[in-house]
Amino acid sequence: MLSLFPETAAVEDGELVVGGLRASALAEEHGTPLVVYCEQTLLDAARAYRQAAPNALALYSLKAFPSVAILRLLAAEGFGADVSTLGELEFALRAGIPGERIVVHGNNKSGEELRAAAEADARFVVLDALDEVGQAAAAGVERALVRVTPGIEADTHQAIRTAHHGSKFGLPPDQALEAVQAARTAGIDIPGVHLHIGSQLLGLDAGLETIDWLGGFATRCRKELGWEPTVVDLGGGLGIRYVEGERAPTVAEFVAALLTRLEATWPGRPPELILEPGRSLVGRAGLTLYRVGVVKRASDAVTYVAIDGGMSDNPRPQLYGARYEALLANRADSEAIASYDVCGKHCESGDVLIEGARLPETRRGDLLAVPATGAYTLSMGSNYNAVPRPAAVLVRDGMARVIRRRETVDDLLRHEASS
Repeated sequence: MLSLFPETAAVEDGELVVGGLRASALAEEHGTPLVVYCEQTLLDAARAYRQAAPNALALYSLKAFPSVAILRLLAAEGFGADVSTLGELEFALRAGIPGERIVVHGNNKSGEELRAAAEADARFVVLDALDEVGQAAAAGVERALVRVTPGIEADTHQAIRTAHHGSKFGLPPDQALEAVQAARTAGIDIPGVHLHIGSQLLGLDAGLETIDWLGGFATRCRKELGWEPTVVDLGGGLGIRYVEGERAPTVAEFVAALLTRLEATWPGRPPELILEPGRSLVGRAGLTLYRVGVVKRASDAVTYVAIDGGMSDNPRPQLYGARYEALLANRADSEAIASYDVCGKHCESGDVLIEGARLPETRRGDLLAVPATGAYTLSMGSNYNAVPRPAAVLVRDGMARVIRRRETVDDLLRHEASS
């Protein structure tokens, strides 16, 4: 199971260690739940992308986990930012990301967001609707891509497919051509297109199908508009392993397959490429530590292990049926002898993080470690039941740095209007 954890994870004297720090020491100093990011794992993933596609514009997709500290680390490796809201844009700017390395998305961008993108001199705004052309021009947007929806069904959960027929994202091909023409008429420079087929991709087929489709679309653009894309933004989507037995392509395998197909099938000189990884940068780099509370035998078939977090810090199991595994961090070398359902503390029967987790005999006070929680956990979290959200720390070489402080109940009450 250690292969699901960050690269620096090890078991020493029976305890989980990450970045040279014992899980128990991290929990004692910073409390639980606690999201722990391994700096080395994150940087290795970033460098794999830069090595695989040295000429591409690589952007970190902030929706995976917005963090100024992580953005600064990635910026030092040559990454920019893929943002989709005013808030995400501000994170990127606070991290010192220059506009030339920012691409602004969103299926329903407000006038304020479009103006902010123009003021930041963003590399591109991605036009997502026909009526957005006029809005973008009025906001002062000078450069844009058009998002096209090819009707490809990615092999992933239906909630995170984004290029199928009927998607809320992008434009069908006929409308995309219309948007290109309208934007050019409005004085917006349109050098290319954007396409993203979905998230948590564990194979290559959908990506290769996308490249083939794009080649045909480029030919159609040339014939019908006398214009062809010189920039193609392929989005992100590469998945990670969440449970043992899963396999995901490596960054090198994934990117090499796309580049090879692009060079082989593009009608003419291949376009400039933009990539927007998120999960594959931070997903494996993060793990969550929880303190075990109640251990309850609910029936002959189910024994619950209740933790001090749950769906407020990780709603993926409820949203997508996501699966995880777990390790007792304080007794990491003990034999797993029983099956437990790991549940959260929230007032929902569906607040179950893991069904059938194989663990040693688990007791109140134990420390539970859940790997592969670096992406789409805290960023999708909530304050359900008025539970403050966890802290996050970045670890390396025996040092831990707080990159997100733990919320308090006072933080939640600060938003209440006085009577």
